[in-house]
Amino acid sequence: MSSPLGKLTALLPDLAPWRSSPDFRLLWVQGLVTYFGSATAMIALPLQIKELTGSPLAVGAMGAVELVPLVVFGLYGGALADAVDRRKVILWTEAGLGLVALLLLLNALFPEPMLWPLYVVAAGVSALAGLQRPALDSLLARIVPHEQQTAAAALNSLRWQIGSIAGPAVAGLVVAYAGHAPAYGVTVACFTVSVLMCRRLSPAPAAHDAEKPSLRGIAEGARYAWSRPVLLGTYVVDLAAMLFAFPNTIFPFLADELDADWSLGLMYAAGSVGSLVLGLTSGWTSRVRRHGLLVAGGAAGWGLAIAAAGWFGNVWLVLLCLGLAGAGDMLSGLGRATIWNQTIPEELRGRLAGIEVLSYSVGPQLGQVRAGAMAGWTGTRAAVWTGGVACVASVGLLCLALPKLLAYDSATDEDSLRRKAQREGVRGEAAGTV
Repeated sequence: MSSPLGKLTALLPDLAPWRSSPDFRLLWVQGLVTYFGSATAMIALPLQIKELTGSPLAVGAMGAVELVPLVVFGLYGGALADAVDRRKVILWTEAGLGLVALLLLLNALFPEPMLWPLYVVAAGVSALAGLQRPALDSLLARIVPHEQQTAAAALNSLRWQIGSIAGPAVAGLVVAYAGHAPAYGVTVACFTVSVLMCRRLSPAPAAHDAEKPSLRGIAEGARYAWSRPVLLGTYVVDLAAMLFAFPNTIFPFLADELDADWSLGLMYAAGSVGSLVLGLTSGWTSRVRRHGLLVAGGAAGWGLAIAAAGWFGNVWLVLLCLGLAGAGDMLSGLGRATIWNQTIPEELRGRLAGIEVLSYSVGPQLGQVRAGAMAGWTGTRAAVWTGGVACVASVGLLCLALPKLLAYDSATDEDSLRRKAQREGVRGEAAGTV
């Protein structure tokens, strides 16, 4: 029988990708630096708009400004990632993000900072992030061994949670005690370090017969996703979960109804804490082969926890449920990332990552609209718990309509085995050349 220490060790994150891939180690650290800098700016920017205008509508307009560039450039970025060296896409977009952060810094140093550049920068950041994300997401399958994809996804999610928790915390302190300019200075410094690290990445050239980015190429990626029930299931399950059970926009009203205004910040942080806890105990996920069950089970768990958060009247139980929801969301995300990286052909990986950016951005935006509209009609707590119930029901219906998602097994799935054979073939050719 295994000892308690052995059982505890088995829960810890699987570090195999960190040990096997120098590029993964580099990207992990670079991403942590980037997340920290980005999170700092994401807190400072809306606070500055609030300070300049005093208008909630002006702050909310930033989301509308960001959505269209993210969708358009995310789809184009997917086609671009399949057509050119992904390392170059990552490097140049990271440099671009550093330059727009510098614009924020310069504007903040003016005696009277201007408002309109803040919206221009928000749109620019969204466009650059849309271009970059497919290249980053599609690079993971190339630099990490096939059987280590779940572990790599867990480590990447853990990195994001650390950055998203530490960044806002530091940003709030910096803005409160030093002002907006020093906060933007932290962002510029982080992107400068990140660019230097990106220069050390190995080249990731496209296939010799890769076509130039085009609408036809994007449509080809969409047709491939539509023809694969497992892939289609990962997209629509995530979209349904975010549409029905993403109540973040009405957290201020929920805190009011619970007579706990002090809990608002904790509500926003609870999901990240839950994800972080799961990430720190994710070692067992490396031994899972049925990743479709992770996708569906995690999404259903998210919905159940959101429903419970709307049902309970005790604020501490609500915070606990929101933490459990974050853990469920991360579990579903691990399953999605693993399926994508184990089954999508290399020549289509960027375009499918671009489609993922679309579902990632549209779902939460529509979810916030749904939550706000339902809250005005049924009340805040009812809007939260009915959304959670609708999420669970929709996930169940989608699993019935797409049974191959639940049946997915990385050891027997044809696309997974084909992709693994391709990787081993490329690795064998490289070894023979050496």
